Amino acid sequence: MTQSAAGYDLTPLTEAQIQEKAASLTPEEREVLLDHGTEHPFCGTLLDNKLSGAYHCRLCDLPLFSSNAKFDSGTGWPSFFQPFDKDHIRYIEDTSLGMARTEIRCIRCDSHLGHVFPDGPPPTGQRYCLNSIAMEFQVNS
Repeated sequence: MTQSAAGYDLTPLTEAQIQEKAASLTPEEREVLLDHGTEHPFCGTLLDNKLSGAYHCRLCDLPLFSSNAKFDSGTGWPSFFQPFDKDHIRYIEDTSLGMARTEIRCIRCDSHLGHVFPDGPPPTGQRYCLNSIAMEFQVNS
């Protein structure tokens, strides 16, 4: 078992486990998480969420981002300046659509989450731009 600094199991899911979990996804969730799609700006359910808690991967439930790192980027997608744990995110160069970007995926199930850009606020200068549909919010208890 591979464990993150935050204490979570990062063992990659098998293809069978991914397909089992994906069976309950809506077509829109499948499009984003499995087919690397993007939801339209300003329509995600988590964009204006101001509650205290953590944003988890919709497919495998790994915590990805904390509400403490969320900010309003004005882009129409939930944005964060750092992940919950750096080891929970996988980074992939994305040259689709004729531009160079860095795609972010869940390290455990390889679900597409969004992209990260170097134009965020301090202290990191990063803007992790996420699809609401790729995450589930869990209130801190």
